[in-house]
Amino acid sequence: MRDRILEYLKKTDSYISGEELSRHLKVSRAAVWKHIQELRLSGYEIVAVPHLGYHLTACPDKLLPQEISFGLETKSFGKKIYYYDTIGSTMDAAMEAGLKGALEGTVIIAETQTKGRGRLARHWLSPKYKGIYFSLILRPKLLPQETPRLTLLSAVAVCEAIKEVSRLDVNIKWPNDILINEKKLGGILTELSAETDEVRFIVIGIGINVNTDKTQALPHATSLKEENGETISRAALVKAILKRLEINYQIFKKQGFHPIIDKWRHFSSTLGSRIKVTCQKEHIEGEAIDIDMDGGLLVRKDSGFIEKVMAGDVVKLG
Repeated sequence: MRDRILEYLKKTDSYISGEELSRHLKVSRAAVWKHIQELRLSGYEIVAVPHLGYHLTACPDKLLPQEISFGLETKSFGKKIYYYDTIGSTMDAAMEAGLKGALEGTVIIAETQTKGRGRLARHWLSPKYKGIYFSLILRPKLLPQETPRLTLLSAVAVCEAIKEVSRLDVNIKWPNDILINEKKLGGILTELSAETDEVRFIVIGIGINVNTDKTQALPHATSLKEENGETISRAALVKAILKRLEINYQIFKKQGFHPIIDKWRHFSSTLGSRIKVTCQKEHIEGEAIDIDMDGGLLVRKDSGFIEKVMAGDVVKLG
């Protein structure tokens, strides 16, 4: 009921009376008042004027499900959202939800994480009410070895969404880092539950520094606010990311990986550069020339031999 009242308030430019709300929603005016009070406690600023009614003047800067759902242009992604003010890790919660049968498109989102992690279990800083930290459950028909494709797909979707909302140009450092001017803005983490020859479900974790201050970020990192000097609506960006994820996911399912590869190449900051890739204790140096249909990075070594890399840390050389 609160969500429906909020929807009416958002759609009304002026005041809407309690009587009108009670008539539309078929509840008492006392019930309307109670839900208005609950919305205020959640951070919504609602003015009440006798003989005029209620008017929504401001929404909280929180990633509440009703904020993301309002105007969300997807068919399934984000239609079910589990919201947490504080959580250990959205990835852990999403993996648990996936094992319990959560539907494809389910989102676990939090304002902050106490045990947020990136690739190779590295700690991910999650300043409260500053960034975006969410995990999305997918149930594609893929072999386990094909899942790196979804990491690249997700990176493309994030870049498209950031461009749409902030007008900033961003790049992808293979395989999962989102960069602006060679500084890290965010990252993608992919984990899965699978049999030997079948994926049961995949969890895509996305972390982005949105309105994060310099003092809250690592030296080599940045945020959207730092780059363009403006506070970005986190809810608007989440909605844009979910929309782009669903669009690219449908392209992938219907047309295959080729269209996604083409998009990824467009955003890549890695291809065409001389790099060093650290894979466990091994180092590979050469020119990053392409990615293949598995999502692997193709590196031309000085010997002329082309080596395929499926995981590792990439550093540009010169």
